[in-house]
Amino acid sequence: MSTIPLDYETLRLIWWLLLGVLLIGFAIMGGRDLGVGALLPFAARTDDERRVLLNVVGPTWEGNQVWLVLGGGAIFAAFPPLYAVSFSGFYLAMIVILLALILRPVGFKFRGKIADARWRAAWDWALFIGGAVPSLIFGVAVGNVILGAPFHFDDTMRAFYTGNFFLLLMPFALLCGLVSLGMLVTQGASVIVGRTEGLLAERARTIGIWAGLGTIVLFALGGVWVAFGIDGHVITSTVDPNAPINPLAKTVELVRGGWLSNYGAYPWMIAAPVIGLAGMALAVLGLNGRWKLVPLLATSAGIFGIISTAGLSLFPFLLPSSTVPQAGLTLWDASSSHMTLFIMLLVTAFFLPIIILYTGYVFRVMRGPVTTTSLNKNPNAY
Repeated sequence: MSTIPLDYETLRLIWWLLLGVLLIGFAIMGGRDLGVGALLPFAARTDDERRVLLNVVGPTWEGNQVWLVLGGGAIFAAFPPLYAVSFSGFYLAMIVILLALILRPVGFKFRGKIADARWRAAWDWALFIGGAVPSLIFGVAVGNVILGAPFHFDDTMRAFYTGNFFLLLMPFALLCGLVSLGMLVTQGASVIVGRTEGLLAERARTIGIWAGLGTIVLFALGGVWVAFGIDGHVITSTVDPNAPINPLAKTVELVRGGWLSNYGAYPWMIAAPVIGLAGMALAVLGLNGRWKLVPLLATSAGIFGIISTAGLSLFPFLLPSSTVPQAGLTLWDASSSHMTLFIMLLVTAFFLPIIILYTGYVFRVMRGPVTTTSLNKNPNAY
């Protein structure tokens, strides 16, 4: 271990931060595509308008999926117990997400194959499902993490999940799902306003304003609910950040409003919910003022703040247990080995900048307004 320049505690913190970066990256980049898909049947009224929306996100949506793949890979490699519990316990919800996401590539490719109104309308609704359903369920998943998942370990450290799909649909989790859907719809509307014109942009602007306002109200309501209606998990034993993994080596108490304790210990964390609320408010103002770039940047900041609020509130927990609080997984007791985290960090330090540079290049090439006229000049358009 002495040959590794970073200690175990530091590497665990770095990978906790990197996991947050990857998840936020997907929410911002993939949220563009999910939001536009969710708006497809409502913002666009004609076939030409819907083709415009498809070509707003069509050239880049596949690349944006890289963030989702990286996030799943980071959970698998950096926090194996978290991967084992969450991917096995929430597998039905993940299958629903996967099936919805599969509709997107199929919809993009098949929609224009037949010039029939019913055929294209069916694929438009498939693309709507592919955008709205994952947006909702991702938020429901975060809500269930805050509530705690029903799992425990036996004496041999085998994980047992005792919940079911319908147990995930608790009122607070559904509220979080609506926050997620609202912020990604606002993101999609901001993209449409920034890259289209005329009635299409105006309809998206109106929907985006209401979605942004709804996100602000629901996010604030969620904060009140966490403060006064949910028991947070608080570690009461001494934690060794450099110890080997053992989720059962700690003691945990349930405290009403305990998820807010980090804000007392680390006052700077209050910046996260402030950025979340301010970002969405600025997005609403930008949409109302018919600005082009500001709403997209503001919504991205709002998404960053909202997701960061959840992550910072839970710290150091990754997945609390609602049935056996002691079994809750934290970054201190659910990570890979010291050497594994270090090697992964070297690989990430090499490839992540390449992904960011490539993504920036692609968006630079694909910049500019998308109109019916531009589509007619492009034989490769959807």
